[in-house]
Amino acid sequence: MTVTEFGAPNSICVIRLSAIGDVCHAVSAVQAIQRSQPQAAITWIIGKVEHELVRGLAGVEFIVFDKKAGVRAYTALRKTLHGRHFDVLLHMQVALRANLVAALVSADWKIGFDKDRAKEGHGWFVSRTIKPQQEPHVLEGFAEFARTLGANDTGPSWQMPYSEQDEAWALQALGGRQKVFTIAPAASKAERNWTVNGYVNLADYAAAKGYRTVLTGGPTQSELQLGEAIVSQAKSRILNLVGKTSLKQLLCVLKHSHVVMAPDTGPAHMAVTVGTPVIGLYAHSNPKRTGPYGNLQNVVDVYQQNLEIQSKPAAHKVRWGHRLKGSELMDQISVQRVRDMFDRVTEDLEADDQPTLASRFRDE
Repeated sequence: MTVTEFGAPNSICVIRLSAIGDVCHAVSAVQAIQRSQPQAAITWIIGKVEHELVRGLAGVEFIVFDKKAGVRAYTALRKTLHGRHFDVLLHMQVALRANLVAALVSADWKIGFDKDRAKEGHGWFVSRTIKPQQEPHVLEGFAEFARTLGANDTGPSWQMPYSEQDEAWALQALGGRQKVFTIAPAASKAERNWTVNGYVNLADYAAAKGYRTVLTGGPTQSELQLGEAIVSQAKSRILNLVGKTSLKQLLCVLKHSHVVMAPDTGPAHMAVTVGTPVIGLYAHSNPKRTGPYGNLQNVVDVYQQNLEIQSKPAAHKVRWGHRLKGSELMDQISVQRVRDMFDRVTEDLEADDQPTLASRFRDE
């Protein structure tokens, strides 16, 4: 137990409503806090979809906030929190919706992001801030919340919750002992997706190398259509699991994959939590900030070159985390560059039989 400016808190409330990738980063911070403050009861206010991934996380009480319910969501939350008071609130989201949630939480201390990262009035809803950081990865931003509460062991590690049934489902779906190359092709915005031709080419290339290609994704119409387009144009056989898994089943599919490839999307970060190497494809966001943690050496990106073009001549003055605009930026990522990265990652795995990222993180 660590005593800090905020004492040794007995009750901690966490606000991180969305998105999947950020929730994965937040899990690492929460579990670091649990190691540092084992006496503290932790309550996490979280989005409905995101809860499906982390439901059952050891030692954490969840309060689900369903943003689709509109005003009713705030009414329901106010009712749930009535009469409750926390020693510390960790406000881990700079968004208006999250700020309004923070206003409903009673706490002695409300800790949020520093002013350089705060926006949409975030600073008005906190009484203390974490220390400023020089160009941090998003995960490091969350880790600073844990350090603020006295945690020294903030090296990334995860104990993600899933059942034996979830894992058995994934193993049965993947079948056999063939090497698995999983592609999660769809980001939250279509412009952040790589091209259908690119995905098809890598699926066929992986098949020629002895890998079984698997597609994953959510049940939205756009994701289903993207998956069908890839399958229909590929020469190799692809296992299409788009829209067919729960988030926990997807987590287990990623766990039992040998390599995962994805643009800036949640499954890339889910794969990191279960120790699977990730090839990231980036154009609109800076992979040094939002790339798959521990896998930045595996990223193929065109971010920096386009940042210099769009921000010329003051690229060095652009706010950290600046997102680029342009519907064709991802087209600039060449198939050959991604093939080369696939070769490097898979050759390293096969030659070294190296431990998973998750085990390396635990060892450090």
